[in-house]
Amino acid sequence: MGELADYLTKHDGNFRKARLPALYSDFRPQRTLNPDGYRANVSAWRGALARLASSGLLTSQGSGGSLLVLSLDSSLLRALESRQYGQPLALGTVIGEAVSARDLILLRDFVHSPHPVRQRSWTDLPWSAVAWTLRQLGFTSASGDDVLPTGKYVLIENLEAATETLARTPTMAHDASWLSRVFTKAQFRSEFSSCLFDDQRLSDTDVDVLLQFLSRDKKMIEYDGQTIRFRASADEVSGITEEDTAVASIKELTSSLKHQVALLTSRIDDLSAEAKKAVVGNNRITALAALKSKKVAESSLSKRYATLSQLEQVAASIEQASDQVQLVKVMESSASALESLNAKVGGVERVDSAVDRLREQMSETDEVAAILAESTGAVVDEAEIDDELEALEKQDALERQEVEERRQKEREAEKVRIEMEELPSVPVTDPDTAQAEKVKEPNAL
Repeated sequence: MGELADYLTKHDGNFRKARLPALYSDFRPQRTLNPDGYRANVSAWRGALARLASSGLLTSQGSGGSLLVLSLDSSLLRALESRQYGQPLALGTVIGEAVSARDLILLRDFVHSPHPVRQRSWTDLPWSAVAWTLRQLGFTSASGDDVLPTGKYVLIENLEAATETLARTPTMAHDASWLSRVFTKAQFRSEFSSCLFDDQRLSDTDVDVLLQFLSRDKKMIEYDGQTIRFRASADEVSGITEEDTAVASIKELTSSLKHQVALLTSRIDDLSAEAKKAVVGNNRITALAALKSKKVAESSLSKRYATLSQLEQVAASIEQASDQVQLVKVMESSASALESLNAKVGGVERVDSAVDRLREQMSETDEVAAILAESTGAVVDEAEIDDELEALEKQDALERQEVEERRQKEREAEKVRIEMEELPSVPVTDPDTAQAEKVKEPNAL
C-alpha cells in the first residue's frame, strides 16, 4: 500500500508533496468554486493513470499487463491509496471527465465503433448537452459519495503515444519497400510489442486495440484481422490483397526458419562439445550417440538452409516485380502527363505558326523603331566624329610625352645632386692666415 503514490511523488511533477492533500481530497465542489483548480486536479490524475499504465505498474491491480487498457474497479483505489491521505476521494469524477472528453473509451465501444473514436456522432450530442446542462445546474454536484465506474477503458493518451513512436520506425520511412511494410499479425506482435514503451511489452489486447486504431482512426495501415500492410501513400490500393497475404506468409515462414536454424546451430555445437567430452572420458557409446545426433541435426540444418535460400529468392523476385509495377505506373503517368502537355501545345504546326507570327511581329517592331529614329533623331556625321576622336588621341599622346619628359629631367637632376653630394669637400683657407703660417715655421726652427 502506498507504492504507487510514492512513485507518483518521485516521478510526476503534478504530484508534489504540497499538492497531495488537494489531489486526494474530494475536490468536486471546486468545479464551481475554483474551476482552474478543479481542472488542474483532474488533469493531474488523468496523466498519472496514463503514466502508471504505460510503466506497467498497474499490472498487479487487475489490468492484466495492459499498457493501453485501464481496468477500473475497487482494487485501483486501494492501489492508489496514500499512507498519509488514504484513497483518492474524487477518482470517479476524474474518470467521468475523461470519458466525457473521450480520453477514456469503454473497450467494447472502442472495438465496435464503426467510425474514429474521437469523432462524435449525432447520437452523442443529446447526451453531451444534457450532461453539460446537469453539471451547470449542479445536479451532479458533490452531494453523495464519489462512485468509481467499473470496466475496461482504452487510454487514448497512451494509444497516441504508441502511434507516434511507431511512426518514427524505419517501417514508416517514405523509402521503405513493399516487402518491409507487410506483416502477419504474429510478426507485427513480435516486431513492435517491445519497442513502443520503455522496457514494457504490449499485451495481446493492446496489439488488437493498436491495430484497430491504426487502421480505423489513423489510416496508417490496411488490416484484415490477419495481415497488416503499412500505407506508403494516400493513393495506395485499399484493403489487403492476395499479394500482401502471400508476402506476409513468406516473411513469417522465413522468420520461423531463421529461428530453427539458430536452434539447430546451437544444438550442433552442444553435441560436438558432448562428443568431445565423451571421448576424453573414454565413453565411446555416448560419443557415438552424440555424433549420430549431430549428423541428424546437420542434415536438418542443411535442409533448412536450402528452404530458406529458396524463400529469400522468391521474396527478392516478388520485391523486384513490385518495383517493376511501380516503375510501369510511373511511366504510364508520365506518358499521360506528356500527352496532355503536348495536346495543350497543339503540335508542331501550331508551334511553327506561333514562331512565324512572333518573328513577323518582331520584324515589324524593328521597322517601326527605325522609322521613328529617322524622323526624330539628328543625322550624325561619322567622319566628323572620327576626326574629333583622332584629335583627342593626339592631344592625349602629347600630354603623355610632356609628362614623361618632365619626369626624365627630374630624374637627371636628382642624379646630379646625388653625385655632387658624394664628392670630397675642398678645404678653403684665408690668404693672410696662410702667409702667417709660413713666417712661423722658420722661427720655430
